[in-house]
Amino acid sequence: MPGFELFGDAERKQVQQVLETGVLMRYGFDAARKNVWKCKELESIMCDRFGTKFCQLTTSGTTALNTALAVAGIGAGDEVIVPTFTFVATFESVINLGATPIIVDIDESLTMDPEAVRKAISPRTKAIVPVHMCGCPANIEELVKIAKEHNLLLIEDACQSTGATYKGKSVGSFGDMGCFSFDYVKIITMGEGGCVVTDNQDFYTKADGYTDHGHDHKGNDRGKEPHPFLGINYRVNELNAAVGIAQFGRLDDILAINRRNKKYLKDRIAAEVPEIRFRTNYSSEGENATFLSFFLPTLEQAREAAAGLAAGNVGGVFHYYDNNWHYIRKWDHLKNRVSLNKLSKQLLDGMPDYSKISFPVSDDIIGRNLSCQICLTWSEEELHRRGDVMVKVLKQVCNK
Repeated sequence: MPGFELFGDAERKQVQQVLETGVLMRYGFDAARKNVWKCKELESIMCDRFGTKFCQLTTSGTTALNTALAVAGIGAGDEVIVPTFTFVATFESVINLGATPIIVDIDESLTMDPEAVRKAISPRTKAIVPVHMCGCPANIEELVKIAKEHNLLLIEDACQSTGATYKGKSVGSFGDMGCFSFDYVKIITMGEGGCVVTDNQDFYTKADGYTDHGHDHKGNDRGKEPHPFLGINYRVNELNAAVGIAQFGRLDDILAINRRNKKYLKDRIAAEVPEIRFRTNYSSEGENATFLSFFLPTLEQAREAAAGLAAGNVGGVFHYYDNNWHYIRKWDHLKNRVSLNKLSKQLLDGMPDYSKISFPVSDDIIGRNLSCQICLTWSEEELHRRGDVMVKVLKQVCNK
């Protein structure tokens, strides 16, 4: 799955071009950099790939989400709808801006259930943040429809789905803004990095300033540039961007390998273990195939299968029911409202007490789910071995 699996001369060549200039910062030092602008070049590549007018690099997917929410004006008193199944950064970014995360159920696509979203909308709702989890698009057409009906912002968390499309259009390009991550274990890596994409000129201009302490970037002298608003330092450096340029050059090859490997495993399981059901996929031809996600009949069987696969040396199998990074059941820091900084009374009073709220629908779905990481560097022998072990273990568990 990760881009770091395919890393070599292309990345080194791009990085060397930066090292030869000695200019690592993305802004300024125009003469010294000898017209090498890796961040600008990568942002242009991303606009072309994602089909958006604008792209702003950030230091991570997390800071991309923070940036998107901030430039949309979301803050104290606002509610933002997020799913039960996502990386913790999604709701942490909402809280970081003083807004209230309203958590809703997923469906068997492992993404936000549109009907749950409808039920959660209140007069305080400002935005919906669907998450394209494990490489597959959410039910984005329906979610866009809901957002328009209620005049809400739609900010896509596409951090796990770079390269994925819905009906031929890139995820992240459907809403008001889209957020991507390029950390070390994403399908495309910059080591660390992220971006916000949008077609909205105002959002882009604000994102460009917000990620650099509010600089307006209208002049050539950073020391004299005005600061129209408060910002923060989410700047990416030229070395990270250089790696990203090379990685994006590999994206189509990475997608092809992922999809081939996933198809082999899925076809074998479907043919030999009929008790297994696969996740709902709203765009099967457009997934980036970083995971093969499927359902056992029961929670107990999913746990047993996960243990059996690990014993059979099939690594990268996630049973998210017991995972504290990606599923609400183990988000104790959210449930206990533990923060190093003092949370506002408005936030604390307005946020549901998630320590007392259950999500039986999501529990059932995640409890029965296993998601298996797809790797780029498997040999044919290893791919077939994994297929053999997976079929054997799943048959044993399902036929007890």
